[in-house]
Amino acid sequence: MRTGLDHGRYDEGRAINYWELDRPLERELRRLYTNDEFEWAEPRLAEFGEIVGHAIADNADYIDDHGPELEPYDAHGEIWNRVRYPAEQLENDRLAYERGIVADAFEAPPGRDEPMPLAHTLAMQYLLSYADVGFDCPVAMTAGAALVLEKFDDGDLSEYYDALTAREYDDLIEGAMFLTEKQGGSDVGANETRAEYDEQAGYWRLHGEKWFCSNIDAEGTLALARTEDAPEGTAGLSMFLVPHSDPASDETPSDGPYTKGDRLEDGPLEPDAVNDQRYRRLKDKLGTTAVPTGEVEFTGAKAFLVGEEEQGFKQMTEMLNLERLSNAAAACGLMGRAVLESAIYAANREAFGDTIDRYPLMRADLVDMTVAHEAATAFTFEAARLLSERERTERRARAADAANADEDAASATADESAADAYRLMRLLVPIAKLRTGRMAVDTASYAMEVHGGNGYVNDFVTDRLLRDAQVLPIWEGTENVLSLDVLRALEREDAHEPLLETIEERLETVSHPALADAAETVEAEYENLAAALATLATEDGEYAQLSAKRLAHYVFDVFTAALLLAQAQTGLEADDETKSEESGENTQNGRVALIARRFVATELEERPARGITSGDRDVLEAFEPIVRGGPVDPEILSATAPADD
Repeated sequence: MRTGLDHGRYDEGRAINYWELDRPLERELRRLYTNDEFEWAEPRLAEFGEIVGHAIADNADYIDDHGPELEPYDAHGEIWNRVRYPAEQLENDRLAYERGIVADAFEAPPGRDEPMPLAHTLAMQYLLSYADVGFDCPVAMTAGAALVLEKFDDGDLSEYYDALTAREYDDLIEGAMFLTEKQGGSDVGANETRAEYDEQAGYWRLHGEKWFCSNIDAEGTLALARTEDAPEGTAGLSMFLVPHSDPASDETPSDGPYTKGDRLEDGPLEPDAVNDQRYRRLKDKLGTTAVPTGEVEFTGAKAFLVGEEEQGFKQMTEMLNLERLSNAAAACGLMGRAVLESAIYAANREAFGDTIDRYPLMRADLVDMTVAHEAATAFTFEAARLLSERERTERRARAADAANADEDAASATADESAADAYRLMRLLVPIAKLRTGRMAVDTASYAMEVHGGNGYVNDFVTDRLLRDAQVLPIWEGTENVLSLDVLRALEREDAHEPLLETIEERLETVSHPALADAAETVEAEYENLAAALATLATEDGEYAQLSAKRLAHYVFDVFTAALLLAQAQTGLEADDETKSEESGENTQNGRVALIARRFVATELEERPARGITSGDRDVLEAFEPIVRGGPVDPEILSATAPADD
């Protein structure tokens, strides 16, 4: 008989191929990718999962204790803005970027005729975050900066785009987004940084301060600033690319962007070759040590306008869509590592004569941690599918226009298809980031508790996982900020329409008897969600804001439940193809059904006396298939919970 994973054979969650152990990511990518895309991607993701689980994971632990250091001045007191990185971090950079973590989504990789969908960079960031959420930050911003230039640059910054998307490490630059200012925070419209055009030099020059600047020494930094006579608020902001190096200096080692290869070959820039900005200090952060975050003062920094003036906020929101999904993918990856570490520790830790994963309470906890991880992954990659669909459609339309194809037909097709995906994506993206960030903190916190006192000390990775997880609800917008964005999506995009249509379509596919009770619960909550949306449409702004966070979490719960049930239905329909010939037991399709039922039971079901009077022990029967991936006894699927007394 086929058995599940024996967590007890591992000492800890490293020296492991994370791709091979991560069932939800594989399941989602099989759903998102075409068959040929998955066939191409699978061996590369397997290779990357092996690298992350070994070299990158080992380096990440070292970097946590020996992170980047800022040397703002040289020996003569001249500003040179040098950030010194440990060799282990440079190795991680090379290992990730040269395997296409950014490049594959923007330039056709070897063996393919066009780039992979944006979901591919998110999948690789997910795996990377098993080892280091901090390192994922510069990767995500490099992809985000590339997306902005791809969509809005008129060609003047093609050298920077090519460097952001370079496959060879020596040709690469990284991206960043300097958005937050001390006086404004999330109120981007309050930004005070000014941009003045220097007619003689042919450059824009920026003056102002940026308060939180992650990946502070990036060569491909994007920043918002207000040009002369521009209106107040977000409408007056323009986007600029601000290099780390001085693009006008004769001292810069190369004519183009200051690449990773230039840094390695020539060492730190001389003061005359540094752009006119001052890196004041690096923040002393709780976690995410791998990414240097600091304060920057622009003192006439040379900058390039991206696209048109006063379009910066619009351009920034395009980048934010990807950054928020990167945040969600990182949260899912961190949750995967936390669940893995917990399962391994529980399988090895003995107490009262047995390993603690033999006890009912721990089994139930590990089931619920696993279900939360898989639910977060399903929602995140559904949003990623929509973003990928939209960007690929627009990219193909631009290519058709460039090839002098039928411009009107191409644009009409692109507009229609992109609009269909955009409205729902616009709603799901902030919700994905909002919910998964909180789930990552909760999962990392409980992983520490599973380890007991050991989890609270630096000798175990749970300490770093929790410290790193704490930033995920903060990066790219807090829960409150994102909840208000959900309201904007509903008001401006009528996003409730595709939301309700999609949930209804998913539920209509669910007919298997094993899913009947859960589907009935979700159908009732679907009606309640529709009523909640209708209520908020008629209430005043104050009440809408008061309800916004509850609504965002409610949408996540109902949408995810419908998504998981539809996936379970599809799997159960293919039951005969996946049953073990020896035992007749379902191996994976039935597992998704158990996950869907457990998610509905914990998030949507209202049970008398908190379910204590029900006599329900399904979670114990589900432990082997859900946590270890073992076979599913058909009797578990056919069983219904005992009635409440």
